[in-house]
Amino acid sequence: MVGIGYTLLCEQSGPRELVRYARLAEQAGFDFAVISDHTFPWLDSQGHAPYAWSVLGAVAEATERIGLMTYVTCPTMRYHPAIVAQKAATVQLLCEGRFTLGLGAGENLNEHVVGRDWPPVNVRHDMLAEAIDIIGALFDGGYVNRVGRHYQIDSARLWDLPDTRVPIATAVSGPASVSRFAPRSDAMIAVEPNGELCRGWDDAGGTGGRKIGQQPVSWDTDEPTARARAHDQFRWFAGGWKVNAELPGTAAFAAATQFVTPDDVAGNIPCGPDEQRIGDAVAGFADAGFTDVALCQIGDENQERFLSMAGATLLPALRGGTR
Repeated sequence: MVGIGYTLLCEQSGPRELVRYARLAEQAGFDFAVISDHTFPWLDSQGHAPYAWSVLGAVAEATERIGLMTYVTCPTMRYHPAIVAQKAATVQLLCEGRFTLGLGAGENLNEHVVGRDWPPVNVRHDMLAEAIDIIGALFDGGYVNRVGRHYQIDSARLWDLPDTRVPIATAVSGPASVSRFAPRSDAMIAVEPNGELCRGWDDAGGTGGRKIGQQPVSWDTDEPTARARAHDQFRWFAGGWKVNAELPGTAAFAAATQFVTPDDVAGNIPCGPDEQRIGDAVAGFADAGFTDVALCQIGDENQERFLSMAGATLLPALRGGTR
């Protein structure tokens, strides 16, 4: 059975709302909750970008059962990997073993705020690989000293380590990133139901770990409203990650997606009241080999209604195998 998660999307909700939605997601019966880690929304109409790690601390105290995960944090420019390791270990202690550290190579949208040049993808992958090695060494305990190509670590140590080691999940998009990060990671992250990624991950040494996907949805009792909301706030999704990783701000995303139509968006995102469409999308991930799928309800204004619906009908249907 595929684990069903809920997305705490920092780009569309404020911090107090995100904590409330996490509590409601747990009550609805979601298996886990993932949280984005942004300094910018994708589009101005989303309108938010609270600090994900502060929200995680509050969510850890506000919930008891639901798994927690970053989806994803970039440990290379905006954050030093040693600091990411400290944050992850602290969250794991606060939530008593429910946390997974999701990592990725980042987007210019978020990392540009520290005033460094945005490197090409091969350099970003080098930086991420080195960062994961540092984080893993700190999770092992003791002092860490090293001088690498991108980072220097001087007598770093995590003084508060959880009994349950923080699992590391890494975002991938193709064969190069799969072969690079599968041996370094406990789980795989991808946002498309691509079976080749899952098979490649297993072949590269990631056998047995979770494979965690994400599916945006725009549920609403009125389909035109759902389609309009998805187009207004999620048309950036049409660009694909190779484009999305490069654009520097909301104006760039608005310009890049100015010709994306509501029909284009609705062709890739389930919109409206038909829960079967959501089930079909989840089934696509399951058929590709994913073990978990986090649903991302678009728009802040309809989150509580979506969560109520999910607890009453959607989650039971998904767990019953409805397609």
